Amino acid sequence: MALKNNNIQKTILIFSFFGALFYFIFSIIVHYFFISLNFYATLLLTMFAVFLSTFVILYYLYFVKISGLINILNEKIRMRFLSKQIPDSQNVLDEEDSISNLEKKIEQLIEEREKELTHFQNLDSYRKEYLGNVSHELKTPVFNIQGYIDTLLNGGLEDEKINVNYLTRAEKSVDRLIHILDDLETISQLEIGGLKLDVEPFDLALLVKDIFISLEMIAGKQHIQLLLAKKYEKPVMVIADKFRIRQVLVNLINNSIKYGKQNGTTLITLTPLNNDIVVEVKDDGQGIEKEHLLRIFERFYRVDKGRSREQGGTGLGLSIVKHILDAHHKTIVAESALNKGTKFTFSLQAQ
Repeated sequence: MALKNNNIQKTILIFSFFGALFYFIFSIIVHYFFISLNFYATLLLTMFAVFLSTFVILYYLYFVKISGLINILNEKIRMRFLSKQIPDSQNVLDEEDSISNLEKKIEQLIEEREKELTHFQNLDSYRKEYLGNVSHELKTPVFNIQGYIDTLLNGGLEDEKINVNYLTRAEKSVDRLIHILDDLETISQLEIGGLKLDVEPFDLALLVKDIFISLEMIAGKQHIQLLLAKKYEKPVMVIADKFRIRQVLVNLINNSIKYGKQNGTTLITLTPLNNDIVVEVKDDGQGIEKEHLLRIFERFYRVDKGRSREQGGTGLGLSIVKHILDAHHKTIVAESALNKGTKFTFSLQAQ
């Protein structure tokens, strides 16, 4: 930029010199050729000549030199930083103010850079939080396994009351570790778009009934009933990835069981709406406070951290649910009230 400023300074000096030279030559011409003019006429003629020369110099200096440089700078900023943005519609017959345009683009550029800076700061904060959460989730089962193995190696293996119990606990910790790694792999694939959906038509009602059978024992321990709103004797056909939608429903139903109340219910409703089937998963459990409701789809976010870890949750289930539905170009909404239960609602394309 210093080079450009030096060029402008040189231009101003050159034009100042030629302006002074023009005024000197014009004064000589007036003196020799218009000697008959009186003082006031000579003064007016000289003033007009100075005005004209000054106007020509400044006009050339602004429009040809400064305005040209500003237009080049405008175009460089637009092409380098703002090329992806839709340009403002302007009447091509209107004259553009180069300085105003430059000011707008610089302000726009500053605003974009501030947004990017904030975004990168949030990403950095999110990365640190994410790494901390992953580390914490992995350390818990690993330390448990290490403790059980140490106990067995230091004499516990010979004690029949200890060895089977500790090997069973170690197996559960290994299962949890595998579950965490599987969930991390799934969510990573979903986020980078590396997971391809196998979309096919299938009976959603039949899938829900099948999931109920597989989760019946877990729900029975909590004395929770798994119910469909209707018998759905006719197929409720949707077009989606059956395996991934099964994951969605298993996660949502599992959550309703974990956080449901004793002798409570989990109710699934399937409702046709336009070209979609609206799915509702509703329980009458403890509910979720409003301050937590907006964050429950974040990775590793738990409303009740102690209880969730105690029951083997990874904190990734709802995040996986959201990403699977995002991949289907669908959204999920959570509604809840404390001690009144929670309802999750999403839709799938009907066949």
